[in-house]
Amino acid sequence: MKTYDIAVIGTGPAGAMAAYTAAAGGKSVLLIEKEQLPRYKTCGGGLVFRGRSRLPFALDGTVEKECREIEVYFEGSDHYFLTRREQPIISMVMRDSFDSLLVDKAREKGAELLQQCALQGLQEEDEELLLQTSRGAFRTRYLIAADGALSPTAKLAGWEDSRKLIPALEYEVEVNPADFERLSRRTRFDVDAVPYGYAWCFPKKNHLSIGVGCLKKQKINLKAYYAAYLEKLEIREIRSASAHGFQIPIAPRQSGFSRGRVFLAGDAAGFADPLTAEGISNALYSGELAAQALVASGESVGQAGETYQRLLEERLLPELKTSSLMAWVFYAQPQVRNWLLQKYGQRGCEILTDMFMGNQPFPDNLKQKLADRIPLLRFG
Repeated sequence: MKTYDIAVIGTGPAGAMAAYTAAAGGKSVLLIEKEQLPRYKTCGGGLVFRGRSRLPFALDGTVEKECREIEVYFEGSDHYFLTRREQPIISMVMRDSFDSLLVDKAREKGAELLQQCALQGLQEEDEELLLQTSRGAFRTRYLIAADGALSPTAKLAGWEDSRKLIPALEYEVEVNPADFERLSRRTRFDVDAVPYGYAWCFPKKNHLSIGVGCLKKQKINLKAYYAAYLEKLEIREIRSASAHGFQIPIAPRQSGFSRGRVFLAGDAAGFADPLTAEGISNALYSGELAAQALVASGESVGQAGETYQRLLEERLLPELKTSSLMAWVFYAQPQVRNWLLQKYGQRGCEILTDMFMGNQPFPDNLKQKLADRIPLLRFG
């Protein structure tokens, strides 16, 4: 039975980037995928520039469309903002080709790929983990769970779920040429088109990804809001549409991100951005950090967990905390948000854009800054 330094469960951005980083660091890596690549993955497919710019390789033709203009509407309001950049603010990808590219890059570094393989059990013995899978047993010194929002691996390792999962509904839509030309010029967001959430229209190569999401866990008829959004977009003819419902974890697990020899990354850890629900960037980043921690720590399990936590606390976790506060103001306090928009307007939009471009850090001590400007604001 072969023993690997690191096994990675899941070939999404978190898993593939973890495998790439670990293999590049000289570790033997087994990358396990329950399906056959390429496979469709439910996702809006918007990769913000701050995430793309960290990639150590080119995307090699997997980008469907580069979006350098974003427009933001607000339901029931005359607030409207348009922001532009010379570099793509959002790169639109389809996850089947994007994930396959990441896996190919990991394999070029030496990672082994095992497809159509489901993890069925794990146990620690002799300072290693024994993995029971649908394709036999394997041993590994460490395991990175990057198997998405459901993360059966985290459950097998004993984590109780403390993440906040919110509902979203996305359609891959083919429209007539005139509507496609009109709606593919810019990326569009409509805030409050869904209560405590937003709708989006993402242009791809020859179709649109249109969706609705609620950033509050509640019972909601997203299909009705999607239908209303199609009317708002003035789409008169839909030639084909495939619906995909999913959940997005927008709050990190409260019980930590490593447990012995098992580490969590990406959606399995709850690292999607609370303000936008965008998860690809932090999935890539956390997968990279998990692998860096394991490469740096060698055989010391305790040091590996401490190193991963320290790396997360340097940037990712503080940003998620700040973004969560921004989301609360943005969605749960519309009067305060509208006052801020009225006061700061386009400047605020440009600052937010720079944050997601990676050109501006997330603000420190945001709660105090808001309290100083809005004394009557009560934080939830």
